[in-house]
Amino acid sequence: MKNIIAPSVLSADFGNLERDIKMLNGSDCTWLHLDIMDGVFVPNMSFGFPVIESIAKVAKKPMDAHLMIVDPDRYIERFAKLGVEYITVHLEACTHLNRTVAAIRDCGVKAGVAINPHTNVALLEDVLPYIDMALIMSVNPGFGGQKFIPQSVEKVRKLRKMIDDSGSKCLIEIDGGVGEDNVAMLAQAGVDAFVAGSSVFGSKDPLATITFMANA
Repeated sequence: MKNIIAPSVLSADFGNLERDIKMLNGSDCTWLHLDIMDGVFVPNMSFGFPVIESIAKVAKKPMDAHLMIVDPDRYIERFAKLGVEYITVHLEACTHLNRTVAAIRDCGVKAGVAINPHTNVALLEDVLPYIDMALIMSVNPGFGGQKFIPQSVEKVRKLRKMIDDSGSKCLIEIDGGVGEDNVAMLAQAGVDAFVAGSSVFGSKDPLATITFMANA
């Protein structure tokens, strides 16, 4: 089975956003990854609903929304109405994580939970039966183009064992510093889905890069 590649739209050329989304439509990527930042939970702001609505009109691939925001419960229904396939919230941002996950699934959307580099992967154990995807941040969230944190590989292996032991069908996604040089190693460790921003949009041939990563 091919790797799930989810290029991060945050790294696209926003002066030619429609062109870049159409390029992804014709690529071997599986999802479009939407990095939503509020300038509070992470030290950066990205884009809001008007831009997402424009992306949704052009996109022919499912959208994977990663909410790096405080109090994400306020916006779950709005993201669901935009037709996203996954809504991923941060464990660190949710006081009542099970309730937030239930709210996502009640909207007919698949639920994901992300953890920051400093967060112990064992904290995901109790929520695994209720989620569709677990996202390991392999850089500190907030900015693209950062270097991959090597300790993330062991976190993936631990999470893979937890999922397999529990019988869960939860996917593992990884985000940060992912590219052609480490995708095969991460797939072997147990990653299912790969978020790639600058490695795709900074490539001389984005389509070839996506194809390589999908088949690594």
